[in-house]
Amino acid sequence: MTVARKTYVIAGGSGFLGVSLAYHLSERGDKVILVSRSAPRIDGPWSHARWDAVEIGDWVAALENADGIVNLTGRTVDCIKTPDHQDEILRSRVESTRVLGRAMRQLKNPPPVWVQMSTAHIYGDPPTVRCTEESAVGTGLAPTVGQAWEQAYAESVLPEQRSVILRTSFVVGRNRGVGGGALARLKSITRFGLGGRVGRGQQGMSWLHENDMNRIFERALTDPSMQGMYIASSPNPVSQVEFMRTLRRAMRMPIGLPATEMMVRIGAHYIFRTDPELAIYGRYVLPKRLVDEGFDFQFPELSNALQDLCSVSKSQPEA
Repeated sequence: MTVARKTYVIAGGSGFLGVSLAYHLSERGDKVILVSRSAPRIDGPWSHARWDAVEIGDWVAALENADGIVNLTGRTVDCIKTPDHQDEILRSRVESTRVLGRAMRQLKNPPPVWVQMSTAHIYGDPPTVRCTEESAVGTGLAPTVGQAWEQAYAESVLPEQRSVILRTSFVVGRNRGVGGGALARLKSITRFGLGGRVGRGQQGMSWLHENDMNRIFERALTDPSMQGMYIASSPNPVSQVEFMRTLRRAMRMPIGLPATEMMVRIGAHYIFRTDPELAIYGRYVLPKRLVDEGFDFQFPELSNALQDLCSVSKSQPEA
């Protein structure tokens, strides 16, 4: 029996997560359309429609008769949080979600399911609490952005669409030619012997292997029982010191020099040009709904996940 080929749209799909998902869906035999400001830096098994993530345009035609859409759009948070950058982080998420909602209302046959990216950072940075979908949101920039993002989605999704929100943690994966996400930077730091404890090292690092991220996306697109908000993260978050110890072991790097909070603040700002609080603070989140609903993680443990991603046969050059 031949299974009908599905068509899925990935908005904001030209980066690390979008390209990984595009390969995953195409390997299933699905047709993939990426909608983004610019095409990926590599060719792949997808077509591309250009948008500005603000205004209605010709890209809307890509959504007509699609079987589902995943929205990943949002400016990277791997930057110094200037007022301009904070504004871009917020607006890129809210405005792109709203314009997708306006586009849906112009279609004769809109996608029946809309899967929306959100952030596990919405819970803030509690030092020891294990957060689940039932936990209160936190305070600060990331929780404010996360709540505005989800509110824009709630106002934009069609009443008849099945809606899924994925509050996603730190996704570890490979570089396929469009960047390797935050893991690529951590691997570079580790190669120079700097992958040690940051501050006290007890801040949470909630993580998820890209294979499981893609399988969660696939389930959200194809399983009609999946509805509402989920945490997308491994069931086994670890402390920062444990994460870096496991990464060093996977990379066969015996040295990992520790760094004080002040050292990180100076180095992140002046050398890496990023937000030091991404390393200084963290959170422990648990995917309670996915576990309760029987999702089988391929990589539930960090050691196996990093061994897989650091293996020589599968590694890719860093972008």
